Amino acid sequence: SSPHLVQVRERIRINGQPISKELFSKYFWLVYNRLEETKDPAHASMPAYFRFLTIMAFHVFLQEKVDLAVVEVGIGGAYDCTNIIRAPVVCGISSLGIDHTSILGDTMEKIAWQKGGIFKPGVPAFTVAQPERPLAVLRDRARELECPLYLCPDLDAFEGDHQALELGLAGAHQRSNAALALQLARTWLQRRGWEGLGELKEVPPVTKLVGRSVPLAPAFCPTDAMIQGLRDTEWLGRTQVLPRGPVTWYLDGAHTTSSIQACVRWFRQAALNQDKPHDGSEVRVLLFNATGDRDTAALLKLLVPCHFDYAVFCPNFTEVSVASNADQQNFNVTLENALTRCLENQRTWTRLLEEKAGQDPWLPAPLRAGGLLQPTPPRGTLLLVPPAPRPLNSPSLVFPCLAQALRWVAQGRDPQLGAPMATGAHPHPAASSGAVLLREATTVRVLVTGSLHLVGGVLRLLDPTLSQ
Repeated sequence: SSPHLVQVRERIRINGQPISKELFSKYFWLVYNRLEETKDPAHASMPAYFRFLTIMAFHVFLQEKVDLAVVEVGIGGAYDCTNIIRAPVVCGISSLGIDHTSILGDTMEKIAWQKGGIFKPGVPAFTVAQPERPLAVLRDRARELECPLYLCPDLDAFEGDHQALELGLAGAHQRSNAALALQLARTWLQRRGWEGLGELKEVPPVTKLVGRSVPLAPAFCPTDAMIQGLRDTEWLGRTQVLPRGPVTWYLDGAHTTSSIQACVRWFRQAALNQDKPHDGSEVRVLLFNATGDRDTAALLKLLVPCHFDYAVFCPNFTEVSVASNADQQNFNVTLENALTRCLENQRTWTRLLEEKAGQDPWLPAPLRAGGLLQPTPPRGTLLLVPPAPRPLNSPSLVFPCLAQALRWVAQGRDPQLGAPMATGAHPHPAASSGAVLLREATTVRVLVTGSLHLVGGVLRLLDPTLSQ
């Protein structure tokens, strides 16, 4: 799977656990040295990062003799390096979203074509409810590749008259993922001829396909093991809640418009289902960053209705100096570029709030806020410098690294994080007034979203055991 959140070993798991540091090191150098010895002298280059890890994963699974390998594509499908498996047991395509547009195309139909590239002749494939035109593209790709494609019924169809299936992952969108997982698991069990896991009994589907030419897969009664699997599923960084006394962190690596919409629905249900107290005893903070070619303005616009008191933007670097943590260093992005992107996000947020201010009575009167924490080399302290003297509707801040952003948000109230650093002789009003509010609030709710790498950096700081 990709990307990893804290350690690269998360990408290659056996029985749900990342492989050990010893195994990772052993197989890394074995594969690296073999490739080094046999590379073409005329084109002497090694595989790129993701391709190397994919080759290494296949090698690990073969050497460790796994019974079943679940392989998630990196980007797209048709031309992804994971798509060299000629005859997988089964293929699955989850809910489509707009992402990686510079590589996959800028429409759902183009993206559906790329995703359908994983279909294989005679290999059953399943997908979940999709918009009509992308679904038609998947159907045509399946016919072209002679692949039997089925649509998963809703999870309700698997519940029948029994108790509702309990999911370990929060959010309504996980129900379609669970339905897909059940169909994939059942196909593999059928192929293996396993009978010891309980009878896979067909039940009539409760929904009918109207006007669509992708047949509906039959629902069935999940086995006890499947029911337990759905209930016990954990996946860090997806709809994850970390309560720490007065500060509660809500982590979701959503980074597309559809996944941010799902994130907002989940966050409202998990954190905002009660009215905001009038005495200001609850403070809501957004911690956001987005990377790559994503339409940041579209993502931020979806987050405005959550009514955050503060928006904090910072790069995905855990510390200003990231040399100590190679796992989470992106060598393609400089700190300067990342900070420029954060300042653009801050300006976008300001503009969105200004546009909304006229029609939203909740928003406070405009006040001067915003700022960038910049290191001052002579003294080594950090100064808050406002990027532009213009009025904002809601304070937003830019920090150069996650550690400083998290310490400012927590204000010493999360035992895992130290106290915020002194911000020099001229602290910006938004940071100092916000610090007072955050220290005195009964409840601080922090939504961290926009990037899985951002969520990974936050997790590394909030739960150091994940780095061991």
